[in-house]
Amino acid sequence: MQEDRKTEDLENLPDFEDDDEADLDDLVTVAEAAQILKLKRTTLDHYRCQGRGPIYRKHGGRVFYKRRSLRAWSRRNRFASTSKRVR
Repeated sequence: MQEDRKTEDLENLPDFEDDDEADLDDLVTVAEAAQILKLKRTTLDHYRCQGRGPIYRKHGGRVFYKRRSLRAWSRRNRFASTSKRVR
């Protein structure tokens, strides 16, 4: 059931890949993304492996994030209390 929810959540995400031209200038490395989100790089790596992190791109073996994807992920992870997610 949890896996179905993750897939459903991903299907409902807006497609951030439509504006490719300006996109390449907006890419940040994993280290930069971790700094922007105020996370340790290892935490961001772990989230990515679990499918819980921001949307990312791979160019060869390197991982990049778009700043807009980082902001969207952060907004989706807002809470009013430890048990209530803000929508």
